[in-house]
Amino acid sequence: MREFMDKDFLLTTEFARNLYHGYAAKMPIIDYHCHIPPREIAEDVRFSTITQVWLGADHYKWRQMRTNGVPERYITGDASDFEKFQKWAETLERAIGNPLYHWSHLELQRYFGIYEPLTGANAARIYEECNKKLQEPDMSARGLILKSNVKLLCTTDDPIDDLHWHRQIAADASFPVQVLPAFRPDNALSIEKDTFMDYMKKLGDVCNCVIDSVADVKKCLTERLEFFRANGCKVSDHGLPYVISDFCSEETADSILRKKLLGERISAYEVNLYMTHMLTYLGQEYHRLGFVMQLHYGVKRNNNRLMFQKTGADTGFDCIDSFTPSASLADFLDGLAVTEQLPKTILYSLNPIDNAAIGTIIGCFQDDSTVAKIQQGSAWWFNDNKTGMEDQMTSLANLGLLSNFIGMLTDSRSFLSYTRHEYFRRILCNLLGQWVENGEYPANLEFLGSVAQDIAFRNCNRYFDFQLSE
Repeated sequence: MREFMDKDFLLTTEFARNLYHGYAAKMPIIDYHCHIPPREIAEDVRFSTITQVWLGADHYKWRQMRTNGVPERYITGDASDFEKFQKWAETLERAIGNPLYHWSHLELQRYFGIYEPLTGANAARIYEECNKKLQEPDMSARGLILKSNVKLLCTTDDPIDDLHWHRQIAADASFPVQVLPAFRPDNALSIEKDTFMDYMKKLGDVCNCVIDSVADVKKCLTERLEFFRANGCKVSDHGLPYVISDFCSEETADSILRKKLLGERISAYEVNLYMTHMLTYLGQEYHRLGFVMQLHYGVKRNNNRLMFQKTGADTGFDCIDSFTPSASLADFLDGLAVTEQLPKTILYSLNPIDNAAIGTIIGCFQDDSTVAKIQQGSAWWFNDNKTGMEDQMTSLANLGLLSNFIGMLTDSRSFLSYTRHEYFRRILCNLLGQWVENGEYPANLEFLGSVAQDIAFRNCNRYFDFQLSE
């Protein structure tokens, strides 16, 4: 019987162990998509309790606590930090086979030096040990980033953001990690939302412009793109229900926008027309600027209306959407490729049945401008578990070139989540090791070690042109 989460955790063959310990483990981290607030890095915030850094914004954990019958008071309510931690410990003990069990214990091991399983019975002692550890000088936000061997991270930022905190971090020579913004213009495309009119006013104010046409919206977004680029941005991100391909002229998009501005009702089809037109325009701009375009889709959000009213968005009430038409995705990419304006693009679907569809679509749009120009993103959200990662990488290997994959990201708001990169790297090395063990690939440790390092760091560094040293 193996020891619980020992140094060879998830590594089932000698070849896999050599790959991980000799090659992948030592590579730095590029976290090219996360939701960490840049203010917390700029101010180098400290956490007085493990609950604050562990449970403060983690809807993954909140979902499981609700599943375990924990009252909301101990999740997002006014219970004390210890009470919340205790309820999480009691839940975690029952999370057999869940990735949260592995992530939580990797975090306890790597950041707090605690190697025993967390349970309801020992929660009080471990809570105190963690809180004591958090008082050490290197356990601040920046310290945790440095401990994790992070070279660069990209936050997620609205076009109207003034990027004050990014500029403050960049000007601080004492912190060697690059913290770059990522352009997330969902609010400018979501014409169906009640908040759209207010957002247009804010966007116009930032750009000293009164928005009353699509041309005005484009002008403002381009101005903000240039501002983001001047502050180090190299990547955009979009959250979509699915990738829409209802193309229309600017005149048609303009008429839809004017209807919205006049307070008239617009149809679902008109929403799709406007969104496709604007996303196509942004894709063209990303190509011009050399930005990478990320498309996240396949999610249905805020399903529990009662709880949404109580706790708001991003609190654990989203699910996989099965409506993810691959034909529409292919047509959208084709609409950019036909004019030679398709940017480097990363595709993520929350629905795991889309792995093969994405694998075949990306093969239609590769070219010699960039190695693996169109990427299938890492297993996302509900799929970033052992099975999901293995399935995504196996599908990519079956249909493309796994060796050119840009690897893992955290997609997290937590400063402890960098152990997800370790989790991913162990699963990657074990997968490669299994193929060698089965005689499906030569036992060339030096070459496969280089491949593991490429996927862990180098491919991403090259793809985004970050120009980081190892």
